[in-house]
Amino acid sequence: MSEEAIPVTLRTDFSKAANTRLRKSGLMPAVVYGLNEPPANIAISPKIVARILASESGRNSMVYMQREGTDIKRHVIIQAVQRHPVTGRLVHVDFMRVDPTHKVRVKVPVRLSGVPIGVKTQGGSLDFVHRMLEIECLPSHIPGHIEVNVEAMKVGDSIRFDQLDIPATLRILGGEHEVVCSVRAKAAEEVVAETAVEASPLAAAPAADPEAAKKGKKDEKK
Repeated sequence: MSEEAIPVTLRTDFSKAANTRLRKSGLMPAVVYGLNEPPANIAISPKIVARILASESGRNSMVYMQREGTDIKRHVIIQAVQRHPVTGRLVHVDFMRVDPTHKVRVKVPVRLSGVPIGVKTQGGSLDFVHRMLEIECLPSHIPGHIEVNVEAMKVGDSIRFDQLDIPATLRILGGEHEVVCSVRAKAAEEVVAETAVEASPLAAAPAADPEAAKKGKKDEKK
């Protein structure tokens, strides 16, 4: 975590025209809330937010924010992001205040690495059950993701919450026997469907030649 203070300004005009002027100036609207304090409407550079999102910890990065013209500084993490539905550009961000000495609960993505033996050589199928995990830890310990290696998994194997290799600084919330992912044998109907597609005469038949068809009709008339 960098202690470089990110500059923000307080917003008092919430009209559509004010937001348009704000974006033309290179800023966008945002809000900060949490820690039993009133929410504050602010303006921030979307480039700064994009840089935070592209960092190792992504939206769970703890950053230091300072309101311009004041000594007000707070540690925050990104709680929610809104993007334009067509262009995908950032249009609004929600920040949550955090205390560096108190644990927070956040959701982090799970990344699977490798191809399971059960899929590669046994014809199985990988089920990815939990793509996000809720964890509890200090803000400075929030990981960008939790990586799970699945290469050794065979058909019938699964990986549960309590089998994950995570740092002692993290605590996964939820039942310890909940399954993150598993490798199952393909159901009979899946195998039959695949076999039917492979054996279908329509799938292998060459495309009809329209010129040949016309010629055939002319020959019949003769």
